[in-house]
Parts: sequence; C-alpha cells; structure tokens
Amino acid sequence: MSASTFEPVLVGIAQLEQRDADPVARTGKEPLDLMIDSVRAAAEDAGAPSLLASADAVRVIRGMWPYEDPAKAVAEALGCPGAETGVSMWGGDAVQLVLTESALDIQGGAREIVILVGAECGRTQAKARRAGIDLQWREAPGNPDRTFGEELKMRTRAEAVRGVSQPIQMYPIFENAIRHARGETLDGHIRRVSELWAGFSRVAAGNPHAWIREPMSAAEIRTPSDLNRPVSFPYPKLMNSNSNVDQAAALILCSTEVARRLGVPEDKWVYPWAATAAHDTYAVSNRDNLHSSPGIRVAGGRALELADLEVDDIAHVDLYSCFPSAVQVAAAELGLGEERPLTVTGGLTFGGGPLNNYVMHAIARMGEVLRDSPGDVGLVSSNGGFITKHAFGVYSTAAPAKPFRYDVPQDRVDAMPTRESVPAFDGPVEIESYTVMYGANGPSAALAACLLEDGRRAWGNTDDPEAMQAMVSEEFCGRPARLREPGTIEF
Repeated sequence: MSASTFEPVLVGIAQLEQRDADPVARTGKEPLDLMIDSVRAAAEDAGAPSLLASADAVRVIRGMWPYEDPAKAVAEALGCPGAETGVSMWGGDAVQLVLTESALDIQGGAREIVILVGAECGRTQAKARRAGIDLQWREAPGNPDRTFGEELKMRTRAEAVRGVSQPIQMYPIFENAIRHARGETLDGHIRRVSELWAGFSRVAAGNPHAWIREPMSAAEIRTPSDLNRPVSFPYPKLMNSNSNVDQAAALILCSTEVARRLGVPEDKWVYPWAATAAHDTYAVSNRDNLHSSPGIRVAGGRALELADLEVDDIAHVDLYSCFPSAVQVAAAELGLGEERPLTVTGGLTFGGGPLNNYVMHAIARMGEVLRDSPGDVGLVSSNGGFITKHAFGVYSTAAPAKPFRYDVPQDRVDAMPTRESVPAFDGPVEIESYTVMYGANGPSAALAACLLEDGRRAWGNTDDPEAMQAMVSEEFCGRPARLREPGTIEF
C-alpha cells in the first residue's frame, strides 16, 4: 500500500558502547553525553542531520542517573530547545510503550519527529564504587513535560518479609517451576537451559554492538567457576542479566511525509506495524502458577492478530531475556520453538543489560537485521517486573497492509484464573517452587513458594545447611513440608 501522510516510520537508529572509561583517571563520558552522541549518530544513520533541529519531542528512558529532565538537556544540545520533553517510569517494557505512544502521536498528527534515547553507565558506576569515587555527573534540572507510565507496586509485604523481592530471587523460582512442569531432571534441565543460553551467546558473537562477543559454550555457561559464581539456584552468573555495561541507544521516528521531505532513503525505513501491552497479576503471589504467563499469551497473540500474521510468519524475534526463565515462558506462550534463534542482540547477558533501556537496543538491532532482509517481519517483546508487564512490537521494512494498530487486551488477561495467598501459615504444605541463594561462603538461604491443601499460596524459607544442599542436588518441587507461622520451612 502507499504510505499515508501520517504513517509512522523509524528512520534513524544508533547504539554506542563505552568500554574504556576510567573514573579513577577521570576519563569517559557520563550517560547524558552518551545520549547526545547516540542521537546524533541516529540522525547520521538516517542521512538527515536536519531531523535534529526539527524534532518536536525528545523522550528519555529512565535510568540509574540523577538527572531530572535529561530530555531538555538533550534537546538543547541538538538544537531543538522547544521540543516537548518526556521521561519514562521504571520498567523493562518502558521503551516499547514510549515508542508506541510516539507512533500514535505521529499517526494522529500531534508530532512529526520524535527522538527516543537512553543510556546507562553501569560499568563506570561499578568501578567508581570499588574505588570510592564520587562521579560528580552534571545536573539536568527541570520537570519533563510528559511522563510515560506509572509507578506500580509489584511485590507484597509477605514476599518481602520472606526475602522474595528481587529479580535474582524470583526468576530462578520461575525456572525451577518450569523444570517441574516439564518433568525434567535437574541435570537434564540445566543442560537444556545452558544450550539455550549458548545460542544467545552465538548471536551476540555476530552482533557488533554486543558487550560480550566471545562465544561461550553451554558447559562454560552452566558450570560454576571463579568467573561464573553461583548466584541463585539453578543460575550461575552467566545466566543473569549483565548490567555492568556502558551502553546507549537512540531511535528517531517521524511520519513518512517528513522522511520523504528530508530525504531519508526508503531503504532506511522500518515500519512499526502493531503493538500491544498487558500485565499479569502485579503480585506473583496471586499467579495461578509460576511457569506460565497469560499476559504474554494474550498480548503477544493479539499483536500478531493486529498485524494479520501467524507466529510462523515472524522471521526474527527478540524475546526479553533478563533470565532464561523469562525467555522460556515467552517462547512457550507465543508458540516459538527453542531451537530457533530467540534474540537478535544476544540478550541481556551477552548483548548487554542496560536496565530499562535494553529494549531500545533490541529494536535498534532488529532494525538493522530487517534492513538487511527487506520484507521480513520481526517481533520484539518487553518485560517489566517479575514477568509482570508486557509490551510487544511488530516491525518490518515493508509498509503494513493496515495503519499502525495498538491494543491493550487486559480484560482477557484479567479473566484468567488466579490464586489467593496468605501472609503466614502454620501447617502442611507442598513446595511449589524454590531457589537457593548463594553468598560468599556458599548457600545462604532457601526461598520457597508453598501451596496449602486448599490451593492458597504462602512463602517460606530456611537456612538449614543440610536442607539447602539437598535442594540443589535433588528435586524439591512437589515435595511435602511443614510451614511454620514465622515463615520457616521444615522437611
């Protein structure tokens, strides 16, 4: 079809890596400088530097930096000081949600050129902490014109009291639930998952922007070592998101009319075809089970429906990959086989995990892949919280058969079964899933989701050395136990 006047199109993409910053020597750039550099690189990628001064919106993905209105500082540096400024709230789904809103703004004629940008300097910050150095990044004061998203409470007090409140605790609990649901042995499971992650490493080796480009074998990934310490059973370090990176990315969207007027070659254009969003229960305690996601099933399926596609029509995929469990759940819900590549970046372990901004790298890399394969269609998924908030985007260099479409099928997700939880319980339970957390001296605490005889869920833990050792060498999912009111599990 011919492109309509207000049809949104992605025209400029860029990714930057900063590997040589040294806070002790006061070398290296701070996130704000990387943002500015990446936007300029995106305009260069589009072959249209005039995009920058003409931009009417600059939107920044929130990160681990002190800036109040970084978009204003970026806009002033780029020569568009009058542009609307925006910042997202926290969440791995933020990039896709901001891009979706930007595409809708362009489609509705409210905006012509929108810049999306984000950056993290996690490696620099880690070095500075170890050296006891204050980085003294500059201020970017002000209040953004627009805030995207909202702050959400995604953990209960009962979860926090039992020590289950962080991603490194919750995602391995999902992982062990997946193993039990699939009927795998501990050894068979970790071998399969390490092969999955080795596939991600191979993709990273071919991605010029990936942080870790040396391919790693499945054996290296699953075997604990000095460089691959155990973190939370069954995950060693190389199965965790890698936030120890200095990375930035930028995207420039505009209408097709603007792209033509400014002379952006059409072989640079990447169309957003469709997008969706939905969420599972905000509290994991209320999930029906710990190995599936109705939110992904419904929202991901709806994205394909809006694009008039079947899953087999998708040539390239990037599933959000903070931990292997997130990938496995998404692949199963979407009907994607684990034998096919499920990332275009290498994922948050090998491609790099710059917190909220990872998905901007995924979309940028997807754009590069699609430009090299004209007419192919790509799907990018996002995940915020604990497999909680989901956002999907469908992209192609081919113009869509229908205008960009967006839907939030939350009512369908809300109709799915859920589960009651209790903050405390004393009595017999069944271990639904669990993990064992590691400290400097080995296992430090075991955390478990427990099912009561009436089907409600409670959380418990133990620091018994014999129990923890057994939990990493034997299957404890489905095992009977006794939960004491203070939260202690007895076997």
